Amino acid sequence: MTMTNKKRKAGRQGHAPRSAFQIHPVAAACSALVLTTGAAYAQSEPAKADKAAEDQVQTVTVTGIRKGIEAAIAIKKNADAIVEAVSAEDIGKLPDLSVAESISRLPGVTTQRSTVTGRAQQISVRGMAPDFNGGLLNGREQASTGSSRSVEFDQYPAELLGSIVIYKTPDASLMGQGLSSTTDMQTVRPLNFGERAVVVNYRHESTSKAENKPGFGTGSGDRLSLSYIDQFADRKLGIALGYTHQENKGGGRPNFNTWGGWVPLYDTATNTTSACNKPDGAPDSWTPPGTCAKVPGGFTTDIETTDFKRDAALAVLQFKPSKEFESTLDVLYSKGNFSVMKRGLEGPVGGLSAGANDQGGRLVDATISNGVVTAGSFENWKGVIRNHNEDYSDELTSIGWGNTFKAGDWKLNFDLSHSKVKKVSERFETTAGIAGNAYNAEDTISWTGFNGSNLADVKYSTGLNYADPNLIKLTDVQGWAGANGVQDGYYANPTTTDKIDALKFALGREISWGPIVSFNGGLNISSRTKDRVTREGALVLPGALDANGNVVDRLVFADMPNPTVGVGGLTGIPTLNWNPSGSLGSVFQLNPWSDHDIVGKTWGVKENVSTVFLKGDIESEIGGIALRGNVGVQLVGTRQSATGFRVDQASCNGGTHSCDYSAVSASHSFTDVLPSLNLAADLGGDNVLRLGLGRLIARPNMEDMKATVDFSVKSDDGPSYFNGSGGNPNLEPFRANALDLSYEKYFGKKGYVSIAGFYKDLDTYILKTREVFDFASYVTPGSGTPDSGTLGLITLPTNGKGGTISGVELSVNVPFSMVSSWLDGFGVMANYSNTDSSVKLPSSGFSGQNVNTPSIPLPGLSKEVTNLRLYFEKYGLQLAVARRERSSYLGSISDYQDKTQLVYVKGEAQVDVQAAYEFDWGFLKGFSILAQGNNLTNAEYAEYDAQNGNITNRKKFGKSFLVGVNYKF
Repeated sequence: MTMTNKKRKAGRQGHAPRSAFQIHPVAAACSALVLTTGAAYAQSEPAKADKAAEDQVQTVTVTGIRKGIEAAIAIKKNADAIVEAVSAEDIGKLPDLSVAESISRLPGVTTQRSTVTGRAQQISVRGMAPDFNGGLLNGREQASTGSSRSVEFDQYPAELLGSIVIYKTPDASLMGQGLSSTTDMQTVRPLNFGERAVVVNYRHESTSKAENKPGFGTGSGDRLSLSYIDQFADRKLGIALGYTHQENKGGGRPNFNTWGGWVPLYDTATNTTSACNKPDGAPDSWTPPGTCAKVPGGFTTDIETTDFKRDAALAVLQFKPSKEFESTLDVLYSKGNFSVMKRGLEGPVGGLSAGANDQGGRLVDATISNGVVTAGSFENWKGVIRNHNEDYSDELTSIGWGNTFKAGDWKLNFDLSHSKVKKVSERFETTAGIAGNAYNAEDTISWTGFNGSNLADVKYSTGLNYADPNLIKLTDVQGWAGANGVQDGYYANPTTTDKIDALKFALGREISWGPIVSFNGGLNISSRTKDRVTREGALVLPGALDANGNVVDRLVFADMPNPTVGVGGLTGIPTLNWNPSGSLGSVFQLNPWSDHDIVGKTWGVKENVSTVFLKGDIESEIGGIALRGNVGVQLVGTRQSATGFRVDQASCNGGTHSCDYSAVSASHSFTDVLPSLNLAADLGGDNVLRLGLGRLIARPNMEDMKATVDFSVKSDDGPSYFNGSGGNPNLEPFRANALDLSYEKYFGKKGYVSIAGFYKDLDTYILKTREVFDFASYVTPGSGTPDSGTLGLITLPTNGKGGTISGVELSVNVPFSMVSSWLDGFGVMANYSNTDSSVKLPSSGFSGQNVNTPSIPLPGLSKEVTNLRLYFEKYGLQLAVARRERSSYLGSISDYQDKTQLVYVKGEAQVDVQAAYEFDWGFLKGFSILAQGNNLTNAEYAEYDAQNGNITNRKKFGKSFLVGVNYKF
C-alpha cells in the first residue's frame, strides 16, 4: 500500500509549506513496514478478536475479580493496537466506585482528584494533561462540561459500563482520538449474554472526619443500581436496561490557603513593610535592614461541606434478525446536582492593606528568632467571615444508533450519534464582619508557632468575638470594589453547553492484496458547538445603590438571616454563619458587572470536522513469525469559527463596573493527514512484540479559541501601557509523531507481564506567549491612550514548537498459583511508569496561583506513577488491597473566578481495601455482600510554591467506608 498520493496542505501556521507530493516521515515509515511484511507474505486465516466475538454468544458463568482480570487480558492480548483494559467483574460491577478510579490502576494512567470531593475525576495518560486524552462512549466522541474537551468521567456511573479500553496507539477507523490516548467506555450488548440477568446493587457509604477538630463532621451516602438484560424472538432481539441513583452528604473538609505562600518582610523598627523593599536603582548587593523580619502574609481557611445527587439511566436495544443485518440503539442519560458550602475566615496579617476599607495593621508583642516573628499580634485587623455557596447541575445525554449490513463479501456500517452536556452553575460569595467602620477595626490578630515557612500550621486567635450577631453584620468589610464602589458579596451564574452530532459511514470487505487481508474505509462527519454564557456581578444590600447604580452608602450593613455559630476553618475561631442560597432578591440585589474581564468569559466555538479514513488489516509472516495488525490513514478537514466580545474601553465606569461591548467573530480552516500502523508479532509461547507508529493530534482547549481580546491599562510603577489577553480563533491542534514498542508475555488467559516504551515528538504545541501587540483596532476613537500609545503587551495562545515526551511502563498481572498450588486464589496486579519530557513552557503566558518560575514543565506530568493491587479469591471470598501513587505535578484547576489556573500539586498516595463474599448455594445463591475502605491514609491534597516549597493550599477529605449487597437472578 502506498501513501504518496496523500496530499498535505501547505502553508499551515508555524510550518513551512510542503510540496503536494511530499511524503510525511510517519507515512513513509508505515508504508515501508507494510511493504516489508508483504515481501514475506503468507496467506493465513484472520484471527481478529472483534470478528470472533461478533457471532459468539457469551455465557457469564464465572464472576469476581479473576473474571474481570481474564476478560481484560483477553481484550489486551487480542487487540491489534497497544491497549489497556478494565472489564466488569460481573454485570454492573467494575472494580471501583467510579470510572476514573478503575482507569487509574492501568499502566501509565493516573488521575487528578477533585479539589472539592477528593475523588478521582479526570485522567492523565503518559504524563500528559487530561485534554490530550480522547473520551468516547461505544466508540463515539463525548461532549464535556468544562471549557476544555476533557471528559469528566464521574458523569458516567461505573455500574452501567461493561468495559473500558484505552488505546495507546492510533487506529485509523477510530474517531475522536487523543494525542496521549483514547479512552473508550463500552456498555453491554444484551445478545452477547446467554440468558436473562437481573441485578440489584445497594451500597451505603460513610466518611470519617477529615480532621479531629471542631466543625468537622462525618459524611454519608447511598448508591442503588438496577440492571436488566434479556433476549426475545429466538435471540433476535436483546434489551439491556440500567438505572443508578447515588447521593452523598460530605462531612466538613478543611481548606487552608496561604495566599500563594506569601511571607512578607516587616520592619519592626518603623512598623512598615516599605523599608524592607529594595529601592529603585539599588545595587544587586542590597540587603534589607536587620530590623526586617518574616511575618505571615494572610490566610483563607474554610470548612467545606458537600451535597451531591446523581441519577443515570441506560437503555440498549439490539436487533439481529440474521447474520446479514444488525442494528443497535443505545441511550445514556445522566443528571447530577452538586453543592459545596464554604464557611470560614480570611484576612491579611502582614501589615498591608487588603482593600479600600483597610489601612493595614501595626505589629505589637513580637517574638523574633533568626529573622522570623515566631509569635506576635497585629493591631487594626479586619477579618472577613466567608459564607459561600457553589452549586451546579449537569445534564448529559448520549445517543448512538449503529447499523451493520452484509451483502456477499461486502460489509456496510452506518452510525448516527448525539452527545450533549449542559452545566449550570450558581455561586454566592458573601462577606461579613465589623460593620460601619471604614478604617479602625479595633481588633487584633495574633499567632504562634511560625517558623518562616509553615504557613498552614500557624495557630491564630483574635481579640473580638466573630460569632456575636450584635457585632458581626453582612457588609463590605474590606472595600474590595474600591473607594468608588460597593461589594457586599459576589454572584456568578455561568452556563456551559456542549453538543456533538456525528454521522459515520464505512464500507469494507476481505481482500487478498499482499499482507492486506481486508480493508475498511469511509467518511465521518461531525459538528460540535460549545457555548459559555455568564451573568455575574456584585451583591449589594438595599440602600447601597440608587436606581442608576450609583453608590449611595458603600458601608451599609444588615443582619444575617437565621445565623448559626460555626468556626473559621482551621483557625477554630468561632464565627457567625448563614446559608446564602436563594438570597438574591430577598437579601441582596445584583449589580451586574460588564468589565472587560467579565465580558471575556462569554464566548462560543463551532467546529465542523470531515474525516475520510482507510484502514487495511494485516495478516502476514516473516521468517516463520506470524504478524497481524493494521495500517491506515485519516484525512481530516476542519472548519472552525469562534465568537466573543469587544469592550468599548471609553465607556467603562470603574465605580459601577459597567462597559459597552459588541460581538466579534472569526473563522479558520485547515487539513491534517494522520497515518498509522500497528503490528503484533507472535514470537511463540504466548510472547508478543508490538510496534505502533502514527501521527496524532489533540485539538485546543475551546476557551483558547474564543474571539475575545480583553485588555486594560497597566503601569507597573512606570509608564502606562495596554496589557491584554484573549483567545485565538486561528489555533490549530497540537500535533505529534509517535513511536511505541511493547513486549508482552502471556500465561494463557490467566496473566501476563509486559514492558512498553514510547516516544512522542510534539512538533506543534500550543504556547501562551506574551508579545508586543498594536491595540489600535480595539481602541475606541477619542477614548485616549496610555503613555505607550496603542502599542502594548498581549498574552495569546499560538501554535509553536513543543518538545519530546518519552517513557517506559512495566506491568505484572499474574496469579500466584503459577508459583505453587498452595497459593491458588492469590494474585497481584502491579505497574510502574516513568515519564520524562523536554517540554518547557514560558510561565508568563499562563494563569497560575503558584507559577512564579521563568518556565514551567508539561502540565499533568508526574514523572513516576505506581499501582499495586494484591488480591485473594476462592470459595466465594474476595479480598483485595490496592495502593496508587503519583509524584508531584503541575495540575490544572478552576479557581474562584471560574478561570483555569495552573498549580503545583504535591505527590500523593492512596490505599484502598475491599472484601466480598458471594453465596453459591441454597436460597442465597446469587447474593453477595461487600465492604470497602477508600483513602485509608487520609491522603492530603496539597498545592505548593515551586520556588520555596511552601504549602499554599491544603485539603484533607477523610477516609470513606462502604458496605453493600448485590443480588443477581
